[in-house]
Amino acid sequence: MSAYKIVNLKTMTDEIGERQAKDALSDFSCGINRDVEYFLHEKSIEFAKQNISQTHLVMAPFEHKMVIAGYFALANKNIQINENSISNTLFKRILRFGKYEPELQMCSVSAPLIGQLGKNFKYSQYNLITGNELLKLACEKLRAVQEIIGGRVVYLECEDKQKLKDFYGSNGFIQFGKRSYDPGEERDQAGEYYLQFLKYMQPDNFGVT
Repeated sequence: MSAYKIVNLKTMTDEIGERQAKDALSDFSCGINRDVEYFLHEKSIEFAKQNISQTHLVMAPFEHKMVIAGYFALANKNIQINENSISNTLFKRILRFGKYEPELQMCSVSAPLIGQLGKNFKYSQYNLITGNELLKLACEKLRAVQEIIGGRVVYLECEDKQKLKDFYGSNGFIQFGKRSYDPGEERDQAGEYYLQFLKYMQPDNFGVT
């Protein structure tokens, strides 16, 4: 994974200007998930300027140049975790970083959100990066942040599709709930909610113990 270079979109935009940054982002294509593509093309720069979320481009070498192999967008989120939705051991560990609400049997905790995660399918035949590698890079970035500010919980949401559940489950994420779409939330997918997943990251690895 050392061949990859992670570029902060806001930093890139500040250096080369918004127009050139948008031209660079137009190289990204994700036909299997138009929401992922739309976010990068239409929202990522504005969200970065407003500090709503920060997008990180994963660049990989291709034909003697660096191209966008994928990206992930990170933000901060307050989440509520029902104590009956995960193992007792994991819940107790998360309690160290959150606040228990006994009347709701929930723990409220601030956790970094992997808001978007997508591969560039323009280069899919060349296998520039796998989904597992992309997710690991996002987790590594968040682990570095948590080493500075504290915390151990990472959060993400996805559609209720078995392929996605298997993917995140195989990477150590545990489903703990679901969230209805917010009013006005843009979506192309079917259904009425997102599944919620979390991961408790150890300081020396990405596994849940």
